[in-house]
Amino acid sequence: MDARDLYTSEHAEGARVLVHALQGSMDAGHAGALLAQHLLTTLPATRVATFDVDELLDYRSRRPAMTFEATTWTSYDDPVLAVDLVRTPTGEGVLLLHGPEPDLRWERFTTAVRTLVEDLGVETTVGVHGIPMGVPHTRPTTVTAHATRPELLEGRPSFVGTIQVPGSASSLLELRLGEAGHDAMGFAANVPHYLAQAEYPQAAAELVRQINSSTGLDLPVGELEASASSTREEIDRQVAESDEIGAVVHALEQQYDAFSRGLAAEDARTLLAQDRLPSADELGAEFEAFLAEHAPGEPDAGGDADGTQDDGPAS
Repeated sequence: MDARDLYTSEHAEGARVLVHALQGSMDAGHAGALLAQHLLTTLPATRVATFDVDELLDYRSRRPAMTFEATTWTSYDDPVLAVDLVRTPTGEGVLLLHGPEPDLRWERFTTAVRTLVEDLGVETTVGVHGIPMGVPHTRPTTVTAHATRPELLEGRPSFVGTIQVPGSASSLLELRLGEAGHDAMGFAANVPHYLAQAEYPQAAAELVRQINSSTGLDLPVGELEASASSTREEIDRQVAESDEIGAVVHALEQQYDAFSRGLAAEDARTLLAQDRLPSADELGAEFEAFLAEHAPGEPDAGGDADGTQDDGPAS
């Protein structure tokens, strides 16, 4: 079957950059989802291609919502996996692949996206998401970067050696694009592990800045920064009300600062290894209430939509 059979083309205009933010794999703080939502709501958008989700999704693992009123089914929230062309304030087009991560046919899906990349003249593909880390919300968001060529990283430091983690469609896409000779890179925003289930716009804002600095785009970030500021105020209020939470955040601040100064170089792995850090559960009932208030009904950011938990990076 031709890979083009997986999608329907609706608009032929291309762009030099394609950003992808798929839902369903790890996305702590909903960083990638917030970025996609931000671009689609603040910039003019035109549909370029729509994927056949019946070929790619297992509805039993992520059941779409339906509405029942009185005696009748009235609506169905059909999932959409698509590529849109959004325009920056200067008029440059950027392709955005967004929607649910495919459950099935990853190889055919990545081949289909590669076909779009080639047909639409894409020069660089960028993936974004969030990962939980032992970092405090009171410090700047750090980012773990990766790419198909070291030159694309512009000397960015590597904080991780060799690890094996559960795969994702986005990771496979980057791998396959690199094997085909295309430039592809990704940014993972490091989200405080105690906020992994909440919306954390500070991480999404940093992802936008990373895309801009690496591609020369001018994607807007102001609304995300404003949202990050108000979210930070609410988090600080919750922290101030609990000595237990305050002690946890202070310990993370000390570790972050030591790491930043290079004093903990031999212990760099502690930003990933949470066995020596307080877990999210240890933050107490007060912070759990805060998380529930800000993410009602949301699945764990590191798990599947059915509530099952993905395995994180090995420590």
